[in-house]
Amino acid sequence: MNPAPAAIVLAFGLFLGVLACLEGGYRIGRKASAGQPDRSHEGIGAIEAAVFALFGLLLGFSFGGATSRLDARREQIVREANAVGTAYLRLDLFPADEQPGMRHLFRRYLDTRLAMYARLPDLAAADQELARAEGIQREIWTRAVGVSRTGAAEQVSRLLLPALNDMMDVTTERSIALHTRLPSLILWLLVSLALMSGLLAGYAMAKRQRRSLLHGLVYAGFVAATVYAVLDLDNPRSGLIRLDAADQAIVKLRNSIP
Repeated sequence: MNPAPAAIVLAFGLFLGVLACLEGGYRIGRKASAGQPDRSHEGIGAIEAAVFALFGLLLGFSFGGATSRLDARREQIVREANAVGTAYLRLDLFPADEQPGMRHLFRRYLDTRLAMYARLPDLAAADQELARAEGIQREIWTRAVGVSRTGAAEQVSRLLLPALNDMMDVTTERSIALHTRLPSLILWLLVSLALMSGLLAGYAMAKRQRRSLLHGLVYAGFVAATVYAVLDLDNPRSGLIRLDAADQAIVKLRNSIP
């Protein structure tokens, strides 16, 4: 399933769920107040504070983690562009008759890498493009090692091979980051705490004679929007938060290769 619509559905469901919990908590609180209006809320302040503090802590932890993962993905794109660019420039160390073939492989490699991320969020299609890119990587490495063993280019093993190794290492990092998201357990714990906080907030609101619709809508709306932002940060290829600006580093590198 596309992560962007799934995040919207979850956020909207959470919005309705928090509103329902606010209403349920309010009714429970009003019923409790009917029997003992002055004592129905005694002794629960500490519990409410603990639940809201835990919810705020978990929400901040989840948002901060998603932001860190987005920054890491952006840095990996820049590192890949630099690694590929460095390796491409060092192809000048190759024997002249070997350079055209290697440059052609680099063009194919970058085209495949760009196609891989263009296929997202379809992970199956992206994995197919990744397999093609890895095949081209192996061919590039094999050719470079073959030239270094002939002794025709002594600088190849000393300068080009480390650059190729860096290029491949970044690819592995990006592949792992592609599948790194907020753990499901943390997500559902976050949702559960959001609903529980709505229930307690509704119960506390029972001290009023009438519900505060404005406060309920604002609370539910911001909780749902924050959870959506956490999910969107983890899926920068399909939602509102994108990595398009960082991707331009790879696009410009590919366009610079004739």
